Parts: sequence; C-alpha cells; structure tokens
Amino acid sequence: MEGKIITGWDGILQVLGRDLGEEKVWAVDLYAGSYEEDFAEAFGRTGRVVVDVRGLMRPEAEIEELTHRFLTDDVLFGYMSNLRLEDYFRKEAVEEVRRRIREGGEYVLLGTGAGFVAGDNVPVIYADLARWEIQQRFRRHEVKALGIDRREDSPSVQYKRGYFNDWNICDAHKDVLFKSGRIRDWIDHNDRQQPKLISDSQLRQGLARTVAGPFRVVPFFDPAPWGGQWMKEVCGLDRSMPNYGWCFDCVPEENSLLLKAGDTTYELPSQNLVLWHPKQLLGERVWARFGRSFPIRFDFLDTMGGGNLSLQVHPTIDFARREFGLSYTQDESYYLLDAGEGASVYLGLKEGVDRNEMISDLRAAQRGEISFPAEKYVNNIPAHRHDHFLIPGGTIHCSGGNAMVLEISATPNIFTFKLWDWNRLGLDGKPRPINVERGKEVIQWERTTPFVMEELCNVFEVIGKEEGITEERTGLHRFEFIETRRHTFDRPVLHDTEGGVHVLNLCEGEEAVVESPDGAFEPFTVHYAETFILPAAAGKYTIAPSGPSAGKTCKTIRASVR
Repeated sequence: MEGKIITGWDGILQVLGRDLGEEKVWAVDLYAGSYEEDFAEAFGRTGRVVVDVRGLMRPEAEIEELTHRFLTDDVLFGYMSNLRLEDYFRKEAVEEVRRRIREGGEYVLLGTGAGFVAGDNVPVIYADLARWEIQQRFRRHEVKALGIDRREDSPSVQYKRGYFNDWNICDAHKDVLFKSGRIRDWIDHNDRQQPKLISDSQLRQGLARTVAGPFRVVPFFDPAPWGGQWMKEVCGLDRSMPNYGWCFDCVPEENSLLLKAGDTTYELPSQNLVLWHPKQLLGERVWARFGRSFPIRFDFLDTMGGGNLSLQVHPTIDFARREFGLSYTQDESYYLLDAGEGASVYLGLKEGVDRNEMISDLRAAQRGEISFPAEKYVNNIPAHRHDHFLIPGGTIHCSGGNAMVLEISATPNIFTFKLWDWNRLGLDGKPRPINVERGKEVIQWERTTPFVMEELCNVFEVIGKEEGITEERTGLHRFEFIETRRHTFDRPVLHDTEGGVHVLNLCEGEEAVVESPDGAFEPFTVHYAETFILPAAAGKYTIAPSGPSAGKTCKTIRASVR
C-alpha cells in the first residue's frame, strides 16, 4: 500500500486538521464495540463542539423491545436481524442536530451512526474494528453494545447480540458510507494504545491489491475445555497457557487483514474485502449463489493431549433457514493434520439404534443422572494423519482426544447443537449449554455404520497422476457444496481458480511458494499448516516446494465451491 500510515492521536488529529480543517462538520463514525471515551477525549481536543450521537438514540427499553424478536430468550441462538441503523434513532433528535449544524459552528458528530445523523454532505472518518478484538473486549466487559449498555452480560450473550444484530447493522451502514464515497479517512483502533489513520484512497488501493493474488488473514487462537498442546509447538504460541483448542485461520467474517505501508501495518476486518470486492474474490458463479458471504471456513481443533470435543450435530438447511434465518448451514469435514496414539472420530450412528432410547439417555445425561454411553450409539472410528472424515449437516459427530483437526466447513460457525459434553465444565467453571431438543430435530437417523464407512470415511479418488504429482478428490460429501482436492507433489503444480475462490492449507512440508505463471502477482510464501486464499481473480497459479522443502514432498488440501 502506498502512502504513509499515521500513528497516534496527535498525528491523526494534525492530519485531519490539515485535510479537513475547512469543513465545518466532521462525522466520526464508530463500529460498535469501540472505546467511545477514547474518541471523545481525542476529538475534544479539536476545539469543536462534540455531539455524542448515542444520546440521540431511542431509550434502552425501546431498543430492547425492538431487538428482542431477533435475540430471543435463548442463551445461545437468535434470528438474523433485518433492522437498519436509522431504526435506532429518534427522528426529532436527529432533525434538531441537523438544524443546529445548518445554523453554523464547528462540530464533531461522534459515535456509531454519526454519518447518518450528519446527513449526506458531511465528510466521514470511519473507525473500524475486527470482530475478534471486539470479542476480547466483551470478555473484559469493557464496551457498550449498539444503543444499549450491556457490559455486565456474559461474553456469550454479548457475542450473541453482536452476531445476530449489531454487526449486521454496522456492516450495512458501513457499506452505505463506503459506496457513497463520503468516507475520507479510516481509523484502526484494534490496538487501543496505537490508533492508526489511512486515507480512503489508500484503503481502496490496499483492498484492490489484496484481491488480485494469494493472501492470508490474521489467525487467532483460543483455549477450550478440550484443548490440546499441538498448536503451542507448531504455531509458536505462549507455552504458559494451559492449552489452545481453536485456531480460526480462515473465517473472513471474524478475522482481519493487514495492509502495509513502509514498516507500519494497518489492521481492518477481512469482511471488508468480501463486502466490496465480492466478484473478484468469490467469482461471479459463487457470488451469484452466496452473495457477499464468504462460504468456506478453515479452522483448527487441537485435542492433542486434550479431550473429546462435545458430541454434537449441525442443523439441516431446512431447520437453519426456518429457525435462524440462514441461507445455508454448517456442512463440514475433519481433515487430520496429525494424530497421536488412540486418536479417533465419533461419526454417525450404529446399526439398530433405538432413537427414543438414545434421546432418553441424552436427556438423562443432561439432567446429570447418568453419563451418556456414547459408544453404545455412535461409531468411534480410529483416526490417522491425513484421514478425511465428511460431516454433512444432520450427522452426529465429534473429534476424540489426541487429534489435530483441520476443519473444512461452510461458514455459519456458531450453530452447533451440543448433545453431550462428557461430564465436564466450560472454561468459566459452568456447564456448557446442551441442545438435545434441537438436536433430535435434525439428527439424520439413517446415517448408520454402512453409510458412514462407505460415504464419509476416506472417500479418496485419484483423478490425476504424473511424475512427482498426484491429485486426489477427497470430498466433501455429495450433500455438501464444497469440493476438496489433495495434491501431493515434489515439483510445481498448476492450479486454476476457473472463476471461483480457492482456500488451501499446506498440510505437509515446511514451505511452499505460490506463483503466477504470467507474473500477475508477486510470489507468495506459505509455511506448514498455514491456510491461504486464492481469489477467483487470480486465475492460474502454481504451488511448488521451496526453501527447506525444495526437492521434497509437500501436500496441500484445497477447497472450492462446486
């Protein structure tokens, strides 16, 4: 990215004063979850009248009533909101502020929705924020929700409000501002101690360059009740942590991107790329089906030295659409990056299971009366490195302990119905929510041992073989929309996006290089277990062993939309 990134409030205010000094009114629009007090203190130094637009919103009781039908009384799940930001504001209060602006004076309108309140002719400075950082602030009970102060709520309840309501509304509002061309500058305040400013033209240039070639999003790691030790070693994480269970390595709705100018990086939500370059990123065929939603998710589940995941099931598409307002569900698969002694995957039902008896036992286990006899009902299949288990929605499943899973799935990522959690507590010391009643509505009881072994376990098909290169189709199941291919190679392999997005992971080998045959993008180096994205616009590309892997065998697993 060309130009300079401005760091620190003093430098930011100096640049804004120089570039926007003749503008009587500024709108400083904040993504929900911002440290509003930091912005109030900083922009209070401009000598302008600061108007906190939160004070123009409806009373909290009205906002609670407005949003309840989307948030529901359920502890985990809601329904995707169709509210817009203007629904939050009192019309008479907005009109009064606009009247004051017309009468003259120098103002800073500050807060989520400031661009809406200011009207169409006022320049906007937009302060953006990655969802992962927002979640950390939820855990510390530091930030207010959209139009309402719910800092005392549990992090999971705050997350639910963000996922089903606030973030949809903020993204829609940000999208309107971006397309209108009103945003002059962008502020990255993921790091509270070091806010950063770039111009709108810099951001657009950075996104355009990103979508032209391979890139990675910023991964984040999190502990889990069942978490393991593998990622500490391989990913160089904090050894003092008890465990790491999760790594979100390609979830654009939650991850972030880094744009670099000189030696300084600017962090922004990777979802912005999906919002503003969907056709170049996804390809027109995928965009026509999924719109501005990145449909493929890669993440890690580390149980090496840990415990079993919860026994669970994901909803069918019919249930997901009806109950949650989703357009697709979380079909998925487990690809084993590594496996220790005794590793296994629970997958599908055994033959002859009495569904009423099984549900009765799950309910009794939920009440704490028994330990659910999982192996009485569910297949427990030995798992080895590079195995691939396919898990279409409605299939009961979980990874056992001592496994390192690369989970390849459709993006909707919180719709897991836990059926049994092995008599353990969550990291907060409380039982994790169990969803037997929802789960029983979606379990596909006909997916028993023969179906599982024939259609869901290691359904590999060699579709191309030449000296130094083997290509295999590894799934996913015909019920699922994702296609996966595994390449084993010791020399360059030619790939072609063919107008659709590719997501890949280097699942064997220390290092590989991604290159364009015609030099359309700079060579891009990836390392073992790293996930990377090839936008549809990239077209043809090669992957070859490089560095310490030169001349050695590597493997990639590649996902695309059928």
